[in-house]
Amino acid sequence: MHSNNAHCYCARMALEHAIMVSLAERPGTGYEIARQFDRSIGHFWSATHQQVYRTLKKLHVDGLVDFEPVAQDGRPDKKVYQLSDDGREALAKWVSTPTPVTPLRNELGVKIRGAEHGDLASIILELEQYRTNNQHLLDFYRSSAARDYPDPDSLTGRKLHQYLVLRGGIRAATGVVEWCDEVIAGLGKELKEH
Repeated sequence: MHSNNAHCYCARMALEHAIMVSLAERPGTGYEIARQFDRSIGHFWSATHQQVYRTLKKLHVDGLVDFEPVAQDGRPDKKVYQLSDDGREALAKWVSTPTPVTPLRNELGVKIRGAEHGDLASIILELEQYRTNNQHLLDFYRSSAARDYPDPDSLTGRKLHQYLVLRGGIRAATGVVEWCDEVIAGLGKELKEH
């Protein structure tokens, strides 16, 4: 057993945790997990397929995931991963560990702070594109909520948890879009005055 490894996964959020949550929801191959990142988890914790495969290997070495080889015709066996007992213990400990406040790091915010040293028109164009991208993300979140959770008041368990995370994404993207509108208006006014 590798139970001494369970404690080392509690300190901070890492790709390992996102993969462990995915495997707690359902066992899967590396490809299936990577696709789940493309479709859903990746909107809150992004990873490339290569990072997913590398992290699965590390989790296996650490004894936090197991896999069963499944034979395929004319191709190498595929590995179907699942959390081990130690993995479930590590995930439970991490979920119960307080999450520290993440300091805001926003490159665009620093650019706006230094706007007087650059070209306001180009900063406004960048903000408009940033706003557009966040509006697309917001639209995607809202359509996902409407499609996948048409009756939020009836949700329980995993579906409720997934919906609540999606609501967090909706609120965050809404805030970014509104902030962009405010900054674009402020910088636009300043540009007209010069």
